[in-house]
Amino acid sequence: MPQEAPSASQADPHVVARVANRIGLIELERPQALNALSTGMVRAMLAALERWRDDADVLAVVVRSRHARAFCAGGDIRFLHTSYRAGDQAALDTFFADEYRLNHAIFTYPKPYIAFMNGVVMGGGMGISQGAYRTGGLRVVGASTRMAMPETRIGFFPDVGMGWFLVRTPGAIGRYLAVSGETFDAASALYTGLADVYLDEAAWPALIDALETESFATSEDIVAYLRRVAATGAQMRNAIDTCALAGSREWIDRHFSQADVPAIAASLAAAQREAEGPEREWAGQILDVLRERSPLSMAVSLEVVSRAEGAMADVLRRDLDLTRSSFARGDAMEGIRARIIDKDNRPVWRFARIEDVPASEVESMFESPWTVADHPLRDLQE
Repeated sequence: MPQEAPSASQADPHVVARVANRIGLIELERPQALNALSTGMVRAMLAALERWRDDADVLAVVVRSRHARAFCAGGDIRFLHTSYRAGDQAALDTFFADEYRLNHAIFTYPKPYIAFMNGVVMGGGMGISQGAYRTGGLRVVGASTRMAMPETRIGFFPDVGMGWFLVRTPGAIGRYLAVSGETFDAASALYTGLADVYLDEAAWPALIDALETESFATSEDIVAYLRRVAATGAQMRNAIDTCALAGSREWIDRHFSQADVPAIAASLAAAQREAEGPEREWAGQILDVLRERSPLSMAVSLEVVSRAEGAMADVLRRDLDLTRSSFARGDAMEGIRARIIDKDNRPVWRFARIEDVPASEVESMFESPWTVADHPLRDLQE
């Protein structure tokens, strides 16, 4: 079958979108930025998905990176920082609205969407992979996979609809991941339900070749083939059972089920003083992590997860609202400056201590700058 080329208006040099053997392939090609998403990349991916949505000759979609270091490290944070400093609010609104439309398109896609999640999978990288869960597709991980929503480190929050997924992880794990921004590996991803299958990455190139040459009658045949190839053996099942998040699950549930971030910090501090053995050390380590994060962002992030029980469309609209407040009166600009631009790692957060953040300030961050009728994502539906 001849391969399809995007039109000039849809093309982006960092995205290759083609059809081979009735499979739509989206390949990210921006290795120098760990495949961080630009507005052009987001639009190219969305255009490809829209072309293939009702095309009977496309049975499924595969998204991947050809580069070992990263599937996708997130959005182009430097661009956002530069745009805001220049007073170009429209550039930020356009990027986030387009990105969240892409996230929603993946989440509601009528065909299996399959994400090969190697290397760094963070922020926006989670946004273009997690929706596979709802499509009958697969989230494939390997030994190099490192996943996170690390936004509280830069004064932001877990966006791209990730609140919807985090609130549905076991126990208080979603609250823990949102607030701490900690990184986790493939086994922990499988344990939390944020990945579906594990496959040795040495086998990925041959598998992609097979997808382009094997005979598949239906989209279900493609997914079944991948599941057979990635059948989980005893060694991987043991790795899942003994992963870091499984090992600390009892402590996570105990401390991160507290009502708010100050209560979480107080619970951890008490364990650091009074607990015995490994929990004491773990509590001290996590408390140190929280003291480095933005207090306002941690409070907002916990609330993001708490409010994410409903529809994905509502979660994404709320995320867009929060992008405005996070840049205008939150810690995003200072966090990006300290961690990414100047790299001095000395952010001056708006509130110095976890205990200093008023509940009223957290609530005000969720106020939308748009009415229901003029919200940029008003047309999103489940």
